[in-house]
Amino acid sequence: MASLTRTLMTAAALASLPLPAAPHLLYVGTYTGPKSEGIYAFRYDDATGAAQPLGLAAKSVNPSFLAIHPNGRFLYAVNETDQWQGKPGGSVTAFAIDPASGQLRELNQQSTMGGSPCHLSVDASGHQVLVANYGGGSVLSLPIQPDGGLGKHTFLSQHTGGSVNPARQKEPHAHSVTLSPDNRFAFVADLGTDRIHTYLFDSAKGLTAAKPHLDARLSPGSGPRHFAFSPDGHHAYVINEMTCTVTGFRYEPATGRLSEVGSVSTVPAGTDMNGVSTAEVRVHPSGRWVFGSNRGHDSIAVFARDTTSGVLTPVEVRKTGGQTPRNFNLDPSGHFLLAAGQNSHDIRSFRIDPKTGKLTPTEHRWEVGSPVCLRFVPLK
Repeated sequence: MASLTRTLMTAAALASLPLPAAPHLLYVGTYTGPKSEGIYAFRYDDATGAAQPLGLAAKSVNPSFLAIHPNGRFLYAVNETDQWQGKPGGSVTAFAIDPASGQLRELNQQSTMGGSPCHLSVDASGHQVLVANYGGGSVLSLPIQPDGGLGKHTFLSQHTGGSVNPARQKEPHAHSVTLSPDNRFAFVADLGTDRIHTYLFDSAKGLTAAKPHLDARLSPGSGPRHFAFSPDGHHAYVINEMTCTVTGFRYEPATGRLSEVGSVSTVPAGTDMNGVSTAEVRVHPSGRWVFGSNRGHDSIAVFARDTTSGVLTPVEVRKTGGQTPRNFNLDPSGHFLLAAGQNSHDIRSFRIDPKTGKLTPTEHRWEVGSPVCLRFVPLK
């Protein structure tokens, strides 16, 4: 308990201490409310897995998902709301990063032209931000200006249709937008339509066209949520919120086509599924393991990945000790997994076994109100 108490020292108490040399900043997006005012920052040491709280980096309304510019100088956050400046729709805020203090300076905001934006990505060239609107069921691209700020959208695509679950799938719900490793295609996981929608992408223009003949269809009622490529670019994985499964695909970079290679459950057989849903999926930098989070069950599923076929084999399901791991991330070293407990208001750290991928809790735990996204920024 003494170690935990020291770890949970308030940012105010730490503000007077000199900052240790550390290789990364860690930013935490949150749902704002009684325990959170916006985006929080830590100074993170990936050699030890230790982190020093730097406090509130920027006030912002429901900055629930974050993305970092490839140059490490700018951060972009969705503002997950249904109104912005008195008009329907959410917004995206652009920030400049101060690497010395971790503070964020707001550059500007742009409308997402749809309600409840929940996910965004920055393309590899650093010229475009792509945004998925969950409530609006749409996807758009916003050009990045030379100063890091955002221009108005240049492309907006409204999804249509639904699927078999009348409570969740009466209409489209775009839940994530992910670029291909070669920056030529964008894939939008839509929970409402049970599809991975495919788009052409141009770094100078943003999204340019939908390619519905390339859409990957999931089993009815799956509810695809987040999507991740393997480091070698040969495979991709989508975590399905409603069926608590991960589906793997073989990826053909020449055509952008996804071919399914199979699905695995994220929870043990016999689990009471009442109130259980998945959230995040990550592929280890080595490509050997895939991780997925379960809300309600409050756990991380670990899978071994066959690097040739892309097929996943269950390794373990590790309870996080927190509540509602809506998001987690692997630190840049690949040695630690950090799980954000949205309802326990904390981040908990696990060491990744380099031989098996299994997770072991560490002594590190940090308090943050309603954390829902973790992003690392390398420090030069």
